[in-house]
Amino acid sequence: MVTKYITALFFIAFCSISYAQSCQNPKVDAASFTSLDATVVTQIAYITEFTLKCDNPLPENYALYAEVEGRPLTAARIGENKYQVSWTEEPTKARAGLHEIHVLDEEGWASLRRARRADPAATVSPLLAIQLQHPGSYSGPWVNSEILATGLSILVAYVALRNKSKILA
Repeated sequence: MVTKYITALFFIAFCSISYAQSCQNPKVDAASFTSLDATVVTQIAYITEFTLKCDNPLPENYALYAEVEGRPLTAARIGENKYQVSWTEEPTKARAGLHEIHVLDEEGWASLRRARRADPAATVSPLLAIQLQHPGSYSGPWVNSEILATGLSILVAYVALRNKSKILA
């Protein structure tokens, strides 16, 4: 009877070790996309898709998490070893430049959450880091066409009335 329990415990321990594997020697191939025209959208979208290759085989339900500038995100699985991290920001808050995406596995994510409970500014080394370059979003011209047309029409009217008064005088 005791041997059944010991055997069951070893089986559970073996299964938990095999499912709690972390990626050994991760290699990543990433592509990133951002919204560039803020004149017609209410949110700027940031999307990073990446393929994760490890030396060891990973379970099919291998979960990844991401953090961008303190914001927690989930890496969505979109294919075999392919993941996507995406988020949106308002155009007024979206900054141009480099955004660093820290990708963590379940162990790293749990370590980060434990560390953040003690110190909100704590960091944990990520499984991998991906950089997304956002060149900035076009918000339209400095002067709207309506204002420019109004100004030009006032200028043309002024010049016409001034010349009319010179001709009549």
